[in-house]
Amino acid sequence: MSHPARPPLILGSSSPYRRELLTRLRIPFDVAVPDIDETPLAGESPEATALRLSRRKAEAIAARHPDALVIGSDQVCTLDGAQLGKPGTHERALAQLQHMRGRTVTFHSALCLLDARTGAAQLADVQTLVTFRDLPDAELEAYLRLETPYDVAGSAKVEGLGIALLARVESDDPTALIGLPLIALIDMLRQAGFPLIGSVA
Repeated sequence: MSHPARPPLILGSSSPYRRELLTRLRIPFDVAVPDIDETPLAGESPEATALRLSRRKAEAIAARHPDALVIGSDQVCTLDGAQLGKPGTHERALAQLQHMRGRTVTFHSALCLLDARTGAAQLADVQTLVTFRDLPDAELEAYLRLETPYDVAGSAKVEGLGIALLARVESDDPTALIGLPLIALIDMLRQAGFPLIGSVA
């Protein structure tokens, strides 16, 4: 149940990582899973892909919940201008990690807060630079077998053992790499007049 002063807040995501992050703000929210095509468009930049998909996810949920504030988020991992998606399999994950070792990868974590009542949307793209350690295949294989990170872009869960693969993380928003930039989201919620700290739950 939402406090009367608040519109319902809905996280449009199937990600357990985003759900856990949003829980940290101690505000009531529901979760709904958007059903959209996440294929990048031809010639689309990584930033544009992430922003478009974050908005499309929010719009898909807002269409079913016209009184809500809806959060959409999407993450795109890039190296040498090419997008690296969710690997899906052990073999693809190993190939990703081999390609990234010793190099710096850019993660675009896009965020959309859509007010379904008015159609007003706030958008942000938070970039994180991640430098991977130059590790041998045996360590990469061992990591993949221990954590099976086949559902995350870039094949490394920074919130888990994946931190052992990283030499450096540079970002203005420490939760962006996990998938939901909370500093940017708090800015958006405040702009939307959504009560945060000190409000009655």
